[in-house]
Amino acid sequence: MSSSEESSSEESSSERPTAQPRMRAVFQGFLECPAVEDPASSEADVVVIGVPYDLATTGRAGARDGPNAIRAASSHISWENRRWPWRFALRDRIKLVDAGDIEFQVGETRSMVSALQVQVRSVLSSGKTLLTFGGDHYISLPILREHAEKFGPISLIHFDAHTDTEDLEGEFDHGSMFLHAQREGLIDPARSVQVGIRTEYAYEDYPLTVLDTTWVHNHSASETAAKIVQVVGDSPAYLTFDIDCLDPAFAPGTGTPDPGGLSTQLALEIVRGLVVCNIVGMDVVEVAPAYDHAEITALAAASIAAEFLCVVAATENDLDATLS
Repeated sequence: MSSSEESSSEESSSERPTAQPRMRAVFQGFLECPAVEDPASSEADVVVIGVPYDLATTGRAGARDGPNAIRAASSHISWENRRWPWRFALRDRIKLVDAGDIEFQVGETRSMVSALQVQVRSVLSSGKTLLTFGGDHYISLPILREHAEKFGPISLIHFDAHTDTEDLEGEFDHGSMFLHAQREGLIDPARSVQVGIRTEYAYEDYPLTVLDTTWVHNHSASETAAKIVQVVGDSPAYLTFDIDCLDPAFAPGTGTPDPGGLSTQLALEIVRGLVVCNIVGMDVVEVAPAYDHAEITALAAASIAAEFLCVVAATENDLDATLS
């Protein structure tokens, strides 16, 4: 963190930057979708952006390379017309574009936050849904600010090994942003749920519903999805997926791996079961390709993101055929 960041840590987080951010172009969009320079004016339904940032990590760095690793791995599934087990072609339901990566001043977290919030606001104000690739998990906080600005306090559906609600001194940390989100009134704790947790947190009077990894493993994917739906209800919900929610056997390429997590299949089934939720945005974070092997982690992240797109595209009429 720079000295300017430390000295101004008390600045209001509600100040909304307005300068138009620069975006770094990509050679290949997610799922080989078209790359665009101005996503807000495009005809897209869903916009992909990347945030190559990992200055808020407390473990191994490297998540800044996550966005392009996820894009590259998505080429392994981009050939699919109808993604199993869905009964429709994703391209027939939604138009997807990739706006590339946020550009910001190297080493300056506030520069990243400003550029990211402006881009998120622009996409949301144009009526589009945003799919963001991190980067470390801190990026969810500025994204949530803009979603809450549009939808009001929203439900958080959070897949992770950690609750990320630590009460820490530092302003920029990937282990505390959901505590900040509560304090800023961005999320509704009573309608928010965290899935796959397997590290300590403030258990007593904890305001969010926690479905820890033991609970999930002792229940089916459909039971887990049903519990999430019960908590969230019909409120606008934001889905954030830290790849370390998966067991390191399924996602070794991450900064803070923790054994005992979900399998990729289990996570995909749970996400699939959220088709009845009003999910207004998603991010997939903490993919660190330097620690990956054979693109295992990046492919898992790309598959989970593709599943989210199917959930966005699906209707309740698709549900029974999908899960039968």
